[in-house]
Amino acid sequence: MKRTNISYHENSTKRNGQAAAFYDLEGTLVSTNLVHTLAFYAKRQQGLWQTAKKSAGTLAKLPFFGLTDLYSRNVFNEVFFRSYEGFSQDRLRYFSEELFEEVLKPAIFPGTPELIAQGKKIGQRQVVLTGALDFTIQRMMEYLGIDDYVANRLEFVNGYATGRVLPPVMASATKAKWIREYAERENINLSESFAYSDSISDLPMLSIVGHPVAVCPDFRLKQTARQHDWAVIDLK
Repeated sequence: MKRTNISYHENSTKRNGQAAAFYDLEGTLVSTNLVHTLAFYAKRQQGLWQTAKKSAGTLAKLPFFGLTDLYSRNVFNEVFFRSYEGFSQDRLRYFSEELFEEVLKPAIFPGTPELIAQGKKIGQRQVVLTGALDFTIQRMMEYLGIDDYVANRLEFVNGYATGRVLPPVMASATKAKWIREYAERENINLSESFAYSDSISDLPMLSIVGHPVAVCPDFRLKQTARQHDWAVIDLK
């Protein structure tokens, strides 16, 4: 795990609150993204015709998803999760273990377990904030030893996904708002806390802690990190 400009304090628990480490997930701790998960599930929907139709539809939408994400992470989430419309809730949850073993576990960056272990050793609460769906990452959170996490939640009606995400949608400024509320509720000292992300879209989340860290950052985040002398690390 390559690092620059990052240091930890052994006494992370202060009189005015415990320190925490807040992590983005996709591109930060793992190499996969939301499209990999959707493709996995599209291939496992019941019925040969439905499977072929869902898989072809997913592949056709990939360029559109990429452009939408560049435009707005919030708009991307709203548009992207419509692709889950009609998916069976039972089958989505049934295949979550297989998703972890085949797709997510192999995608965990080599430096991720070490980073989390170091944070735990010095008493930091380990927290993940992600735009992924809750049932897709539960097994990974257990595997990595994450203390708390918040993720997006699909709406289901009569056992099938409507394609709508229940609020709040985890992206951009929403993550920062959630962290503030979490810190107040759990007595977390944000000045002593760390936040990790690979994307400029998480700038609000990075900006509210005392120790922002750019992880394998995109171009804009790398430039911002340099301007503000933030730590930059590589978990690959």
